[in-house]
Amino acid sequence: MTYDYLFLDLPPSEAPARDLATRLTAEGPALKAAGGSVVGQFTPQLGWTSRQAAVLISWTGESAGREAAVSRLTAAPGVRSARRDRLTATARPAPGDRPPAGGIFVHRWFVIGRTDLDAFVALSVEGWRDFETRFDTRIFGLFTAAPTPEDTANGTARLLLITRYGSHGVWEASRNPSTEAWAAFTRRQQLTRDTWGASTLLVPPAP
Repeated sequence: MTYDYLFLDLPPSEAPARDLATRLTAEGPALKAAGGSVVGQFTPQLGWTSRQAAVLISWTGESAGREAAVSRLTAAPGVRSARRDRLTATARPAPGDRPPAGGIFVHRWFVIGRTDLDAFVALSVEGWRDFETRFDTRIFGLFTAAPTPEDTANGTARLLLITRYGSHGVWEASRNPSTEAWAAFTRRQQLTRDTWGASTLLVPPAP
């Protein structure tokens, strides 16, 4: 299963997240016909502007309808700009998984050397075992992004990690260097050339 991650800059409105949710609901039949489904819509708390949003769409396969459906979303009237990343799941999510309601979702990008990809994923899985037991957290997904020309030229890979935390307080508590998880994540950090992230809320679908 593959995914599209759409990062959108929306037009000014009183409720940009609600307006986007309504649009996604309207596009639901076309997405389904093309083999797609909205996995989650995310609205910012920290790290994005108030008009920015992300939409994660899963696909059961390739079809001409996929390109048309994505184009309708990214070129919708008033969308100021859109970035599209094609993603492939690594250890998570499994097909059909959906992010649970509640809490916050941190979206964190990593840039690593392409030859370090397998080691990076293995260290992530190693750390998750202790991390999810110790804290109110759940790793929803770790995805690899299709390489850009810059990635190819630099020999790099980009990954997106989406993690649910019970709250920002849980996120802060989880920065604990004494845990087994942190030991694995420290080794993972040694493979990381760059990283950045933002905290978001999951938006419920429009009725």
